[in-house]
Amino acid sequence: MALRVLIADDHAVVRQGLRMILGLDNEIKVVGETTNGREAVRLARELCPDVVLMDLMMPVMDGVSATAEIRQDLPEVEVVALTSSLDDAMVMGAVRAGAIGFLLKNAEADDLRNAVKAAAAGQIHVSPAAISRLMGQVREPSGPEQLTERETEVLTMLARGKANKEIAHDLRIGQQTVKTYVSHILTKLGVHSRTQAAVYAVQSGLVPAGELTPPEALESTTREQWWSA
Repeated sequence: MALRVLIADDHAVVRQGLRMILGLDNEIKVVGETTNGREAVRLARELCPDVVLMDLMMPVMDGVSATAEIRQDLPEVEVVALTSSLDDAMVMGAVRAGAIGFLLKNAEADDLRNAVKAAAAGQIHVSPAAISRLMGQVREPSGPEQLTERETEVLTMLARGKANKEIAHDLRIGQQTVKTYVSHILTKLGVHSRTQAAVYAVQSGLVPAGELTPPEALESTTREQWWSA
């Protein structure tokens, strides 16, 4: 069954480009589109997509607020944030709101499709350009609670793009147990999302920064760009 995607962007040419590029992959189906954050929330509730491609700067309700509302009301719906510029506050706002992916609008077509598929699988996909902005925002936990050996293992796998199901399989534990570990990790690190936790893993040296982005996205032979900001 094709992955269901909702597009939220206030520029018609961007929506058209997104729809065209995603339509070239028979594993992805665009089920709706909108021009503002408020409508994105409404359509997410109505259409129940697997992934929302969310522009961060939109009228009525911005993408950060819309992401937070969708993730709170519909935790099974993943959000990939899109932006034409790397504003630190907006980048961090999107991650804190629960976006699992973050792409610039000059991303290559293959990278866009890979980000959608990664998000649907519960995997983190962050533009390399955004990683450096996030690095300065996630700090070493200052409290007495440190990660256990197993929590560190789960964090490392999470940062390398593994979904809960894969982590559970590799560690031979239940998916609910993985969710519990992830919850403990977020609490101890004082962060709000898996993406923030993954950035901490990079910052602390657990994984290389490049592993936050799936290798196939970086090694793509297709150099097509879907939009130049």
